[in-house]
Amino acid sequence: MSKQLAALAEIESSGATNAVGRAVLSALGRPAEFLRVTATRVTETSHRVNVLVGGDPTKARIAHSFFVTTDADGKLTGSAPPIVRSY
Repeated sequence: MSKQLAALAEIESSGATNAVGRAVLSALGRPAEFLRVTATRVTETSHRVNVLVGGDPTKARIAHSFFVTTDADGKLTGSAPPIVRSY
């Protein structure tokens, strides 16, 4: 794969990963002192999503962590533990 194609694949991947993080946050709600959500691709259709809170980076802690699966379109199809709207 050329460097340009690899860079494009990385950009597309990060866009899909960001969409997964947004979908989890939308289902969960926005916690108090929300800092950020991180989504790391594990396989082509699964991600580890962490929701960090703490107000500022020096006080950051993981408030929620999910292992989610997606379909080919990037929509959430499953979650362990289940995502329950909390906020």
